[in-house]
Amino acid sequence: MRLSHFRSSGKLAECYVLSVLLTAVCLTGLCSRAVAEDPASMRRKAVQFLEVTQNENGSWSQADTVGITGIVTTALLQSGLPPEHPVVAGGLKFLVGQQQADGGIHGAASRHRNYETCVAMMALLQAGSDGRYARQVSRAEEFLRGLQWDEGEGVESSDGAYGGAGYDSQQRPDMSNTQYFVEALKAAGVEQDDPAMKRVLVFISRAQNLESVHNQLPYAGAVNDGGFIYTPAKGGESKAGLTESGGHRSYGSITYAGLKSLIYAGLDAEDERVTAAVKWIRGNYTLRENPGMGQQGLFYYFQTFAKTMNVIGEKQFVDSDGNRHDWRAELTARLQELQQSNGSWINPADRWYEGDPNLVTAYCLIALHFSSDSDSAP
Repeated sequence: MRLSHFRSSGKLAECYVLSVLLTAVCLTGLCSRAVAEDPASMRRKAVQFLEVTQNENGSWSQADTVGITGIVTTALLQSGLPPEHPVVAGGLKFLVGQQQADGGIHGAASRHRNYETCVAMMALLQAGSDGRYARQVSRAEEFLRGLQWDEGEGVESSDGAYGGAGYDSQQRPDMSNTQYFVEALKAAGVEQDDPAMKRVLVFISRAQNLESVHNQLPYAGAVNDGGFIYTPAKGGESKAGLTESGGHRSYGSITYAGLKSLIYAGLDAEDERVTAAVKWIRGNYTLRENPGMGQQGLFYYFQTFAKTMNVIGEKQFVDSDGNRHDWRAELTARLQELQQSNGSWINPADRWYEGDPNLVTAYCLIALHFSSDSDSAP
C-alpha cells in the first residue's frame, strides 16, 4: 500500500510509523532487491564511468590491452550504445588496428592471443550485424581454428589437451580460454557439426568431474560430482585445489563455463554431462561468492553465471533444497549492493585482473545484459 493512501485517509501517525520502518529496513539492506529492480540507473552510471576512463587511442587500462578493450567494447554495445557512439567507435577502431598479419587480434608481443582474439572478435560481431567487419572476423576465425590443440600441434585424441584452446598454441589449453573459443565460434555462426566444435566437445567433456564414456582420464572418477576443473591437460588442474582424496576440486565459475560450453557445442538438456553439471549448480547455487574460490574471480563468475543461466532458460531456478530463485532479480540486487559510488565495480580480492575497475565494470554490464528479461543468449 502506498504512503499517499495513508495521507489521503488522514492516517498520519500510521504513515509516520511506516516511514520509519521502511527506513530501518533499507538501512539494514533488506530492501536492496526492490531498489535493484531498476538496473537502468546502474547501467547508466557504469557506462559513464567507462566513458571517462578510455585512453586516447581507444583502449582501456593499459594502452595495448586488447582483451580488456574487447570486453569493455562488447559491454558498452550490449548496454545500448551504438557502434557510432564516439567511445564505442574508438574501441572498435583500436581493435581493428590490432589485427595481425596472421588474422589474430592481439598485441604484437602478447601471449594471450586466443583470449584476446576471441573477445575482440565478439566485439566486432556485436557491432557488425550489417557485415561491416566480416573480413576481419573471417580472418580472426581462421586464426582461432589454427590455435586449437589437435593433430596440428602433434596432440593425439587420447591426450587430455586434445580439442581445447589455451592462451596460444604453446600454452596448454584450459576451460576459461576454451569457453571464449566456443563462444566466439558460435557467435560467428559455426555449426555444432563443424570439426572444430566436435573436437572442442572432447576437451570440455574431459574437464568435467564425471566418469563416463566421454571421460576416462585417470582422475575422472576421483570426485565425480559433475562440476568442472580448470584443465584436463597434463594430468588435470583445478584452481580450487585438491580434495582430501586427491581429486581435482570442482568450482563455480568454471562449472558454469563448462555447462555453457557443452550446450553451445551441441548437447541437449537430456545428455548426462548436462544433467550432471546442472545438478552441481543446483547444489552450489549462490551469489555471495564464487563457489570453491571465495571472493576470487567473483565478477568473472557473475558474468559467466548470467550467460549460463540465460542459456538454461529457467526463470525460477530451483536449488537442491527446493528453494526457487528469481536469479535475474537476485543477481541485479547483488550487483547493486557492490557498485561503487562512481559507477564502477572492483574486487578487493585482486586475482585475474579483478583489481582493474574497467574490466570488472565491463563484466558487470555484461551480467546485467544477460540478466535482463529478454532472451539475450547468442
